[in-house]
Amino acid sequence: MTSLSHPAGALAPIPLYLEQLHQRLATELSGRLPDYIPELAKADPAWFGIVLATVDGQVYEVGDSRQPFTIQSISKPLVYGVALEDAGPERVHATVGVEPSGEAFNSISLEPGSGRPLNPMINAGAIATAALVGGADAAARLARVTAALSAYAGRPLEIDDAVFHSERSTGHRNRAIGHLLRSFGILGADPEPTLDLYFQQCSLRVDAHALALMAATLANGGINPLTSARAVHGDLVGPILSVMTTCGVYDFTGAWVYRVGLPAKSGVGGGIMAVLPGQLGIGVFSPLLDERGNSVRGVKVCEALSRDLGLHFLRPPRLVASTVRSRYTLAQMRSKRQRSAPELQLLQQHGHTAAVFELQGDLRFATLEPVLREVQATAGTLALVLLDFKRVTGIDAAATRLLAALVNHCAGQGQQVVLSRVRRHELLADFHAEVQPQHHGAVVFQPQLDLGLEWCERQLLQRHALGPPAAALDTLAQHPLCAGASAADLAWLAQQAPLGHWEPGALVLERGDPADCLYLLLRGEVSVVIHLPPGGARRLATLSAGMVFGEAALLEGGQRSADVRADTPVVCAVLPLAALRQAEAERPALALQLLKGLLRSAAQTTARLTAEIAVLEA
Repeated sequence: MTSLSHPAGALAPIPLYLEQLHQRLATELSGRLPDYIPELAKADPAWFGIVLATVDGQVYEVGDSRQPFTIQSISKPLVYGVALEDAGPERVHATVGVEPSGEAFNSISLEPGSGRPLNPMINAGAIATAALVGGADAAARLARVTAALSAYAGRPLEIDDAVFHSERSTGHRNRAIGHLLRSFGILGADPEPTLDLYFQQCSLRVDAHALALMAATLANGGINPLTSARAVHGDLVGPILSVMTTCGVYDFTGAWVYRVGLPAKSGVGGGIMAVLPGQLGIGVFSPLLDERGNSVRGVKVCEALSRDLGLHFLRPPRLVASTVRSRYTLAQMRSKRQRSAPELQLLQQHGHTAAVFELQGDLRFATLEPVLREVQATAGTLALVLLDFKRVTGIDAAATRLLAALVNHCAGQGQQVVLSRVRRHELLADFHAEVQPQHHGAVVFQPQLDLGLEWCERQLLQRHALGPPAAALDTLAQHPLCAGASAADLAWLAQQAPLGHWEPGALVLERGDPADCLYLLLRGEVSVVIHLPPGGARRLATLSAGMVFGEAALLEGGQRSADVRADTPVVCAVLPLAALRQAEAERPALALQLLKGLLRSAAQTTARLTAEIAVLEA
């Protein structure tokens, strides 16, 4: 298994993984150059490039990714699509079958009696397919093929004349196949122009980057993800990928589907193109070939990518519209802990440096990769990254290792990562093994999103040196609700609102109790909690000294709608409803001040909740 971890300040997880994979397989020197085509035998055995391209246009590349080579047999499925467009499926199917041959690429596999090639991936089928390309003459047909493959690659492709003439002068077996096809009536005219077109399409010069984009174009329904140009009609992508799946690597196809599980096509030029439908394309180049004519390193790369990144197309993730259900910052959404005015001001000022990503669906390489990319783009702007897993339905081994690599990467950038509501048994083994020991402090697990938000708030408040939380209040005169009250009113209020004391864990209020008192919190912290029908509880708010609760007392005959629990030793001034009503009659200035303070607190809460709803609905 290739490690996804990396030292601080190094490459991001996916580029680093490709770099490590490239380094490991660069020492693989088995195989040989295809000396039966003299020009191909001139390749440097050390050339080796790997490219991944996603359907949204992200490209990852390593090694000799821009080293030119000729496309060779990788052109076959693409020209098959051209023939389907130009001649129509009925005529194409009457000319070329779709059954695997189980034989080598240059085998003469023809149906008994009809002479129809078994599939368009073997040379006989590809030559028959080339004959179906539309065009008034040879030049027009070549232009049609070149334009189509250029659309796949996202740039103009040219023929390598030296390779073309080398193949043309040595392609005696292919020439024999062409004449055999003519004898069966598969080719209706002199086979030489068709053979020339076939040799020319195989001699188009590409690189691993172009192959990855060709594959990504097929993965994207026929539309190039970088240029947005359509290379082939969307209805034909299925037939193209089908023959790639069943026939793309000839007599190695069964083992390929079992071990790699990606529609693919190889070429004797050293390239391999592989497709994960709907998600990404792979292009690999290494000229040393095995006995079947497949790139030795290319096969090993695709096996590693499928295994390490969970790309087998028969193990797809459960798809959702987007892996990121919601994204917001602490400037937009805060925890349920009520904050003082200075704290709120600081969080509003610096909250943009902490972002939350609420994830959903199955986490695999293809679904997690866009999230990694988005997080990596925040380096220098985000100090804290919170990933919430509540709606994540599954995490495979590849995603687990990528998450660990993300932690290592973020640690190298000075960022901290919070993982909330994670089923830790799904992450423990691979995750902790891949997070480097010096980076363990860069990741924090929180059982609830709200607690994760509060942890991030605390980090921001500490980083920006706001100072310790507000100290306990010694008298009612220090409580914000009483600010500006006269000494006489404060003395009266102190007589009417005796002090109550609660130990940690004790219920100050209980749901269903009569709402007959207002509580001015002087010391400690309390949490407002509701009980959920399936069991468990949810925090609605945490309050500290200088705040107030129990406002339902303002409503005649009201009942408590939630529990209020002491989190620390708590002291409150408890103002009965009867005393509040007496103040309205006898001390109207005090009553008005108390009611204004309560109204201001309610308005702030309403504004905060409205803003949070707007964020969640965006």
